[in-house]
Amino acid sequence: MTAWTDPPAPAPHAADWAAFKAAIAPVETIDEQSLVRQKSRDFYWYSPILKRQLNKHFGDIVALPANEAEVIKVTAACARMRIPLTVRGAGTGNYGQAMPLAGGVILDMTKMDRIVSLDAGVLRVEPGLKLIDLEAKTIPQGWELRFHPSTRRTATIGGFIAGGSGGIGSIAYGTLRDRGTVRALRVVTVEENPRTIVLEGDDVQKVVHAYGTNGIVTELDIALARTWPWAECIASFKDLMGAVRFAQAVGESDGLIKKELAVVDWEAAKYFKPLAGHLREGETIAIVVLAEAGLEAFRDLVEEHGGACVFERAGAEGDESIPPLYEFTWNHTTLQALKVDKSITYLQTLYPPPCHVDLVEKMWKEFGDEVPIHLEFARMSGRVGCFGLQLVRFTTPERLKEIIEFHNANGCPIFDPHTFLLEDGGMRMVDEAQYEFKRAADPHGLLNPFKMRAWEERTPTGGKWAEVRF
Repeated sequence: MTAWTDPPAPAPHAADWAAFKAAIAPVETIDEQSLVRQKSRDFYWYSPILKRQLNKHFGDIVALPANEAEVIKVTAACARMRIPLTVRGAGTGNYGQAMPLAGGVILDMTKMDRIVSLDAGVLRVEPGLKLIDLEAKTIPQGWELRFHPSTRRTATIGGFIAGGSGGIGSIAYGTLRDRGTVRALRVVTVEENPRTIVLEGDDVQKVVHAYGTNGIVTELDIALARTWPWAECIASFKDLMGAVRFAQAVGESDGLIKKELAVVDWEAAKYFKPLAGHLREGETIAIVVLAEAGLEAFRDLVEEHGGACVFERAGAEGDESIPPLYEFTWNHTTLQALKVDKSITYLQTLYPPPCHVDLVEKMWKEFGDEVPIHLEFARMSGRVGCFGLQLVRFTTPERLKEIIEFHNANGCPIFDPHTFLLEDGGMRMVDEAQYEFKRAADPHGLLNPFKMRAWEERTPTGGKWAEVRF
């Protein structure tokens, strides 16, 4: 059964902050409470469960290191003084990953934004560089990110590696856990005498998508993709399953170079106010970004499936009236809906291939307008499948649990976005390698406390939770 757990009651950390600032000098700090509170937030409020649980949790002070040496100063001081430490980039996550549940220090990495090198499509970069600024440097050299979140204009590369999974480009390159994209990570430990550890190859998975619970990334190597002149398109279909089958055909069309492939039914797409003049009422849309060279073949495919092209635009950066189409996909679909209807929340679902089309239809028939369909097509172990980021018309926590349990019981596992716990949400399991790495790199359990269930349940320094009861 789905069980949501509460963090401990919020409380300021009892530390000598003057002594802490002296110990880490000359690292820049912020202790003005309104600014500290701003830096204690992410987009947790997408979930009505997390909004209730996390609303009163804040850090005590912000540290902004400019380089790895300054990171080491901060981690050493935190280890000596037993101060909790929560690492953050731009705070664009949705599950409270970067929110300091135990108070303490917020380590803001955004000053560490240097590109170290770009060689043969491999980028070495510091973690605080915004994705949009990263690509502003790499695209003129013919390279771009293999995939990125819908928060490209604000998110940092380190935040994406630590908290993300896939995104725009996953239809071609899969997710961060696929071999070959994240090539190496340089990580600082939280000990009295901090170490730097270089993880390479499969070992990077010890830290990728670990919410910053077991090490601080100060530098990373990622493989890029060749850039293309991109075109943005919207195809409209009279019914959901027609659009789904069309998207599957696009995904399987190897001659089309694709970057984004989403399906959004009318009950979700109607919230896309900037696109209103281009959408047909009651129809499901497919949002596609593909290389301009494939436009003619793409239009033929739309016609074959009984659809109509209702929007085309060269480029992918938008204009004053319509933002880039990727800001209507992935987690931005939920954001667009929340701008109109504050009662909306969402799910994250895997529809595993090869039965994913049938599973989508089953869930659609079961829930109808209560759970408007939003699908993101991606490569999964060499096959085309899809994730669901469905909207949910939230009524009660009990009903939300019922919807989640029905999906889980019918072959559509939910990666629960209503929990701040690593294993209960994005991982769906205890990752023993990540847990063991935390034991080595964060022996006092100071990094992002209360987020790793394995640590809290297995170690003497772990906290305790109470199951949420309604």
